Amino acid sequence: MQCKLLLPKKIVLPNGKEVLEKRSVMPLLWLILFVLTLLSIRITGFSLEVLRDRIDQFFVIIQQMVPPNWGYVAKLWQPLFDTIKMSLLGSVVGALCALPIAMFAAANITKNKWIAMLSKFMLSLLRTLPTLIIALIATFIFGLGTMAGTIAIFLFTIAYVGKLLYEQIENVDMGGFEAMQAMGLPTIQAFRYAILPQILPNYISTSLFCFEGNVRYASILGYVGAGGIGLLLNESIGWRSYANVGMILLMLACTVFIIESTSEYFRKRLM
Repeated sequence: MQCKLLLPKKIVLPNGKEVLEKRSVMPLLWLILFVLTLLSIRITGFSLEVLRDRIDQFFVIIQQMVPPNWGYVAKLWQPLFDTIKMSLLGSVVGALCALPIAMFAAANITKNKWIAMLSKFMLSLLRTLPTLIIALIATFIFGLGTMAGTIAIFLFTIAYVGKLLYEQIENVDMGGFEAMQAMGLPTIQAFRYAILPQILPNYISTSLFCFEGNVRYASILGYVGAGGIGLLLNESIGWRSYANVGMILLMLACTVFIIESTSEYFRKRLM
């Protein structure tokens, strides 16, 4: 990587000819990164002394989680199923809704630039809002419970899948789409027969990957009253019942591992 702002270095060749070598921008980037790091440490109040003095408390809590409270398992099944159902419903409906939004956002499909810009703005706005904030707002509207969590996951899935999908649509081969439009087919039908087969494997793969992450996110949404196993996790941490926390985390880890392994298998088959 070279920088035009820095003065070039003059090099004299053996034949006496002088050439100018452009200087690398990397030293300047490292300097900027170092300065920003120092500013971040100063602004955030990060202290190595506090980290050194308190790091042992982390391992104390870990020790209290092991062994986990196996007698607590019976209370976890229903909240765990609620978490999975919340993630699955929000992911499936969100991925389905993301497809038409991505089609409208793709500049090579939507000729009206205002519709494309509005669709992209909506996706950007949804990506800007943290999932926890969306869930918190949803609890005020729909009340405490899994409904709020499902809405939060639904909106996050639209933003995540929609963003990646419209970028894929803008890079597909447009030959078949343009030929079908020239034959008189409406835009939606031309999209269905010419564009959708090209993006379908990546679309399903992206949706499965998003579902994996949503299961993890759903376990945190209980902190704002959005239902699922996160409610019990928040309660156990609040009461310092670390053996129960260990059991919850163990069940979540096993659940996420099974879902990720299954999703990875299908994604490899699709690709």
